[in-house]
Amino acid sequence: MTRKLDKFAFFADLGYEPHPGQIEVHESTAPRRVVACGVRWGKTWCAAAEGLCAAMQPAERSMGWVVAPTYDLADKVFREILLLVARHLSHRVISMKENDRKIVLRNMAGGVSEIRGKSADNSVSLLGEGLDWLIVDEAARLKPMIWDSHLSQRLIDKKGWSLLISTPRGKGWFYEHFRRGRSDDPDFESWNQPSWSNPHLDATLIEQERDRLPERVFDQEYGGKFVEGSGSVFRNVRLCATGDNVEPQKGARYWGGVDLAKVTDFTVITIIDEETRVVFTDRFHRLDWSIQVDRIREASQRYNNARLLVDSTGAGEPVFESMRRAGCNVHAYPFTAASKSALVDNLALMIEGQHITLPKPELWPEGIEELEAFQFSVTDNGHVRTGAPGGLHDDCVMSLGLAAWQRPPRRRGPVEDFAIDDRELIESTRSQRRRRF
Repeated sequence: MTRKLDKFAFFADLGYEPHPGQIEVHESTAPRRVVACGVRWGKTWCAAAEGLCAAMQPAERSMGWVVAPTYDLADKVFREILLLVARHLSHRVISMKENDRKIVLRNMAGGVSEIRGKSADNSVSLLGEGLDWLIVDEAARLKPMIWDSHLSQRLIDKKGWSLLISTPRGKGWFYEHFRRGRSDDPDFESWNQPSWSNPHLDATLIEQERDRLPERVFDQEYGGKFVEGSGSVFRNVRLCATGDNVEPQKGARYWGGVDLAKVTDFTVITIIDEETRVVFTDRFHRLDWSIQVDRIREASQRYNNARLLVDSTGAGEPVFESMRRAGCNVHAYPFTAASKSALVDNLALMIEGQHITLPKPELWPEGIEELEAFQFSVTDNGHVRTGAPGGLHDDCVMSLGLAAWQRPPRRRGPVEDFAIDDRELIESTRSQRRRRF
């Protein structure tokens, strides 16, 4: 009979001392384990140690994957495994290709074990192989179709196990798996703990975050709670999405926002009218800057020389100057952390109060999708950010935000003398955002 690796003795050799919550996960033998805990609880370390232990189990051959919505997210667990191998198991390495996210080890029986890092944004790479084990990081961000059609099937022929780890995010497929772990289903076991249950964290510092975070965001990110829509920045998007594209009216005034593509993103133009209706949108990429400038100028001129705000920072500065030389009615909105946050907060207030009319979803699917996906999150360093989830774009959001900045409900007059770097207005917008939660 093949002996199993003593898991906790192996952890001790790695210098890994799991805290009580992590020990519960490691002791479980459920084929499907779901860890839904707050940030910095120790999910990454727990998963990395569990995956490496599985790879070292005596076997003729084994295969395990670390999967996440993007490669950057998958690298969090995979790199921890890589570091553990480099520090403690270099004598068992057959090959290690960091760029390919592939480690091949000689396990405790002399067999070959392979560990791969995978991104779910390339579903083709998730086909074909049977797995002995599977770790999914940031599972709440994964599309249900990826689990149902590409990942769960990999575990069938080898009767493999899966470990799903994530901070809660709404009540999607990950929540349903978590609920099964709290039911009588013997194949599932789940854990839900707040960040402060990690004894290595300073609970006082975590409590200080309550004062600067919306309550529902704190409950999700640190409390580990499943709160519907807790991470969403924009609420009532569909209630606002009732408009049609509208042809320009003679004598009417229009305002627009332009978010310029940098590398792989899209350039987006959004134009609104005096009633704060989105009347025109355009989205394109991989065009020469000269062609983009012509396209932006034509849109502005079509809508009675619409006044355009443009991010003029970085790569946008020379393009902004080109638009000015081409005769566009264009004005700079330099993006900084403060000005970009104020832009998003202002747009969030307008959408929640239904002070803006968006195109119907069938007319502007990319824009509606971006708005609904745009979210609050807490970084590994504990900083709050807003933005698109990994692998998605925010170009439509920023373009709309630039247009809407010129026509907020509290200001319905001339905007030519409006100072973009308005510290008082930016702080006022932040305060309103804090009050809305």
